Amino acid sequence: MIQNRRQAFIGIEDEHLVDVAKFGDHLAFAELVERHYHSCLKLSFSILRDRSDAEDEVQNGCWKAFEHLDQFNREAKFSTWLARIVVNQCLMRLRQAKRARLFYIDDLLIGDEVVSLQLRDEGLNPEQAVGKSEVAVVVRSEINRIPPLLRDVFVLRDVNQLPMQDVANLLSISVAAAKSRLLRARQELRIRLSRHQSRLGAASLLTAQG
Repeated sequence: MIQNRRQAFIGIEDEHLVDVAKFGDHLAFAELVERHYHSCLKLSFSILRDRSDAEDEVQNGCWKAFEHLDQFNREAKFSTWLARIVVNQCLMRLRQAKRARLFYIDDLLIGDEVVSLQLRDEGLNPEQAVGKSEVAVVVRSEINRIPPLLRDVFVLRDVNQLPMQDVANLLSISVAAAKSRLLRARQELRIRLSRHQSRLGAASLLTAQG
């Protein structure tokens, strides 16, 4: 019976399946997930670089899409809407993982003895840290000043490191258009950063752009 229902969905556009799914048809939503699962998984893996984590966030993204299906308003394709949810899930996981890597090693228990460890600081010296922080602030500020049409492509590709095809899909544009916007965004950022070189140093800003 289920297989017959699935076969009945063949040839039906995503948006029609969404309408059916909004009325509580779980099989219609399952068909939507089946159609776009592999593309979402590829996108998720490109961000997380771990197969298991990528699968988890695709599943979480699909569940969130199901919970908020009534918010899909056809401003974009369903596949793009779902992909954006998955991207957000992946970025949240990365932020959580970054916080989880901060831990304390004071009061370490070795056998029956509690000891404190002193590790050699391999980080930047105070001057380097200040310089790097200042450059980062400038770069973020100038990225935010890039026109949104160009900035979105730059953030997805150069900041989040998404494949160009995924960037194009998320923005509902062609790969050629995405590449053109990315080139213009990089040129725009390079011009903006060049204005700060006399204050922060050309070498630092060139490193920030790399």
